[in-house]
Amino acid sequence: MSDPKTVDKADVVLVGAGIMSATLGALLRLLEPDWSITLVERLDGAAAESSDPWNNAGTGHSALCELNYTPELPDGSIDIAKAVKVNEEFQVTRQFWAYGVETGVLTDVHSFLNAIPHVSFAHGAEQVDYLRRHREALAGNPLFETTEFIDEPDEFARRLPLMATNRDFSEPVALNWAGDGTDVDFGSLSRQLIAYAVKNGTATLFGQEVRGLSRDSDGTWTVKVRNNRTRAERTINAKFVFVGAGGNALRLLQKSRIAEAKGYGGFPIGGKFLRSSNPALAGAHRAKVYGFPAQGAPRMSAPHLDTRIVNGKAWLMFGPFVGWTPKSLKQGRFTDLLESVTPANVPSLFGVGLTQMSLVNYLVGQLLLTGAGRVKALREFAPSATDSDWHTINAGQRVQVIRPVRGKGGVLEFGTTVLAAADGSIAGLLGASPGASTAVSAMVGVLERCFGDRYQLWLPKLKEMVPSLGTKLSDEPRLFQEVWGWGSSVLGLDGAVDAAGVDAAGVTP
Repeated sequence: MSDPKTVDKADVVLVGAGIMSATLGALLRLLEPDWSITLVERLDGAAAESSDPWNNAGTGHSALCELNYTPELPDGSIDIAKAVKVNEEFQVTRQFWAYGVETGVLTDVHSFLNAIPHVSFAHGAEQVDYLRRHREALAGNPLFETTEFIDEPDEFARRLPLMATNRDFSEPVALNWAGDGTDVDFGSLSRQLIAYAVKNGTATLFGQEVRGLSRDSDGTWTVKVRNNRTRAERTINAKFVFVGAGGNALRLLQKSRIAEAKGYGGFPIGGKFLRSSNPALAGAHRAKVYGFPAQGAPRMSAPHLDTRIVNGKAWLMFGPFVGWTPKSLKQGRFTDLLESVTPANVPSLFGVGLTQMSLVNYLVGQLLLTGAGRVKALREFAPSATDSDWHTINAGQRVQVIRPVRGKGGVLEFGTTVLAAADGSIAGLLGASPGASTAVSAMVGVLERCFGDRYQLWLPKLKEMVPSLGTKLSDEPRLFQEVWGWGSSVLGLDGAVDAAGVDAAGVTP
């Protein structure tokens, strides 16, 4: 252990051992093998918070099924801009994974990536009409052209046996079926990326927490770290700091006092899911199926019935349901919310509180739900669901970002936000979905914003990792087919799933 009076030095300090820091750490190790990099994680293992497979839906968000990315406009048209953006970003991530498999950065692809269809589900004439128009709006884009519209009950039942059992098909139903979706275990992926970085010289400090960040006169950062077991302290002088600390990222960026974080607030939201390990149920549902949010609920709350593959076993999860605690992390502190409130962000917090009463009412209703109430909601998807097959689990804790807006106080920021100091010496990531699925795109963005003097030198290497980097694949269908085919072959995803969602990857139901 370092002498408390000794100042360690590092080119880069990564705070948090989730998918964002793991991705950035691997990128930097590939680009600058001689740089000194130190990763600091408050828990005793990597990816134990939001990147843990039970703390997220593992969708591999690519906007193939999440209807919150395609809002209906007042004139009845469907806005696909967000869906296209998210899918473009996922393509960047997918190419980097393929590069990682080819070069040995990633050593066990099927421990984190499996082919699972992504499906949008509509029931009732109004929803079915929307889903048809949704498919038509996306049909001309090469990223979405393989998605099928299905409204025949027999075909519905063939593809989704669990959802068809005991269903009254007198009500119209429809699916948008994307057979090339994936299930992602971001915990396993993060650990492989970190293992590669450590093997090539990155230092790790597990069970140790960043307690302070201050900028020095030369533009570097003093990072104060405390060992949570021994209470011993150490100091690291870093040229660059990345804060990938999940719900704690906002508080740490506040401690840094960078102007870019001023006024930002956050409100912690806990997630709950129903989970089933019944192999008969898992065998009858091989898809991630997203529906429409309940009346009055925020679009991001859309219910979904998901296949999850963890350690080679298929499970089912349904949710999300809302839980609440003032902690900013699942293994956080009850004082987290209070400590994040500052004079600068009070107007943002109050501004949102006064304008989002429908959201407040939704949260209160969610908190009053019992286990039986959650299974009742599940029966909208799986009418035959019985209470005994399902139990409630606490999933990940998120901090909903509140962005300051002049004259409005603050607005809720649904998505992922990267904050970086003007001089590029520190950056951090706030928010959640699409988050992990677009980690490579987000971290390449951090490289460009924070290492402007080196980014052009890195571009040739980055384009080895991501061949389409800088190109909008929606406008280059031939290039899209080329990189998609390469990635599918390397990642073992080509031909892995047939039209009914039955795979050949050897996953145990």
